[in-house]
Amino acid sequence: MKRAVLLIVGVLLLTVFTFANTEPVVPAVSEEGLVLVEKGSFTMGDTWGDGAIDEKPIHEVAFTYDFYMGKYEVTFDQYDAFCEATGRSKPADSGWGRGARPVIWVSWWDAMAYCNWLSEKNDLPKAYDDGGSFLDGDGMMTADPSKVVGYRLPTEAEWEYAARGGNKSEGYKYAGSDNVGDVAWYSENSGGKTQEVGEKPANELGLHDMSGNVWEWCSDSYDPYSGSGQTDPYSNLSSFRVYRGGSWRDDATFSRVADRNGYRTDFTNLHIGFRVCRTAFRSSF
Repeated sequence: MKRAVLLIVGVLLLTVFTFANTEPVVPAVSEEGLVLVEKGSFTMGDTWGDGAIDEKPIHEVAFTYDFYMGKYEVTFDQYDAFCEATGRSKPADSGWGRGARPVIWVSWWDAMAYCNWLSEKNDLPKAYDDGGSFLDGDGMMTADPSKVVGYRLPTEAEWEYAARGGNKSEGYKYAGSDNVGDVAWYSENSGGKTQEVGEKPANELGLHDMSGNVWEWCSDSYDPYSGSGQTDPYSNLSSFRVYRGGSWRDDATFSRVADRNGYRTDFTNLHIGFRVCRTAFRSSF
């Protein structure tokens, strides 16, 4: 009898310990249009040896957190709703139409404002202060992306990791293929304009148009790479911001997952848009 009681107590204690130390599961999609990117590590930069000097030196990057990436680039439909809600002027569509085409003629500041609006719309803390710095869940400035609760632009490292396929990467040069035409709208197949999002196949994570269609603003400033390994990197040192992925008017070189570019935060053009990102916070039982 005593042995049976001890056995039952032991099982109960083991059960409590197990539940107390088990990490809750994050759903693959937190809401419509966001895809989970599980934490991991990768080699960032020109891993094929044919890239520009700003893609070097290659270096190891590790993430200690999961994050969600927009399945598609932000569309005119989505951005126009933001403009209507906030009284902002709608950007031009260059005569190509709006709807499900990626929004263009938006600056880094415009993209940041959209992210803050989307956060507030979903009862989340804003991700940026008025100067463009990250804010944590308590509204305090932070350089740690894992502490940012609201919608934001991906960091440059998050963007490249996701474009490469995250921990499901097959090592492709473009986002989902070694054949640029399979996955990207670029100068040779775009017809000289943007195309509706999601028309090309997705990469290994289910993300569309990370190569081609429009360049995508990132949160980071456009700084030279360091050869040392980094964990959860983010840079906010200059007014030049990174944009990634190539566009409908660029050749295949710019659609490579390692290619990078940057410009002033007030810069707009008919080939630059963005997609949103969010840190994945694990809920308790």
